[in-house]
Amino acid sequence: MEIELGKHNTLEVVKEVDFGVYLDGGDDGEILLPSRYVPQGCMVGDKLDVFLYLDQDERLIATTQEPLAEVGQFAYLEVVWVNKFGAFLHWGLMKDLFCPFREQKTRMQKGHKYIVHVHVDEESYRIMASARVERFLSKDTFEYEAGQKVDILIWQQTDLGYKAIIENKFSGLLYKDEIFQLIDVGQKTQAYIKQIREDGKIDLELQQGGYKKVDSFAETLLNYIREHGGHTEFNDKSEANDIYRAFGVSKKTFKKAVGDLYKKRLILLDDNGIKLVRG
Repeated sequence: MEIELGKHNTLEVVKEVDFGVYLDGGDDGEILLPSRYVPQGCMVGDKLDVFLYLDQDERLIATTQEPLAEVGQFAYLEVVWVNKFGAFLHWGLMKDLFCPFREQKTRMQKGHKYIVHVHVDEESYRIMASARVERFLSKDTFEYEAGQKVDILIWQQTDLGYKAIIENKFSGLLYKDEIFQLIDVGQKTQAYIKQIREDGKIDLELQQGGYKKVDSFAETLLNYIREHGGHTEFNDKSEANDIYRAFGVSKKTFKKAVGDLYKKRLILLDDNGIKLVRG
């Protein structure tokens, strides 16, 4: 059996002691799970889902605490202290996560939060953080399709919009003129693949594109007008921010839905807004 450092492992309890239980770590020997993390009623022979990391003495230790990120993941973590070797970030465990100066793009400051990647250092076998995010983004071929929903972490603001990390693996871009809600660095949310460009880069959008979105919103808009006495003051001259606050969609989606309802002769347009066609 091979254990995975910095990740969750399912291990068997092999021994009970006054200060906890020992788990079978295979070739790595027995691994301590301290008393404060041992589930009530735990017995020898039970299998536990535990997270493995190194304690202050660089010994393998188990915990049932949930880290904010595990090895191979990106996270937005706060610096809790700094010394002459680097910064230490809070990641939900007793021992803070170390980010050496060489892995910092700018000198980290206590109380500030940074996007980092969690990895095992090949030389020291220690779990470390790195703010040099680009180095850990995958260069593999991806199999996403336009319209596919993905989990993202907002990574960095640029002149074009916001860079995002897709599924803890790839880089994508949200264009600022297509964002109609408040977002910020460190935010986890869902997005849709808008397109994969010829250069292999991924464009994202926060709302699903295409006819499916328009058809869905057209029905929403029609119900809204019905519920408001058959009339709404919103029209294609309304401000994009006002449309988003009211309906949660872009002005482009709003106008497409209006056009769809108009072609179906379900609404009439005038200078005062939109009204239902009375049947």
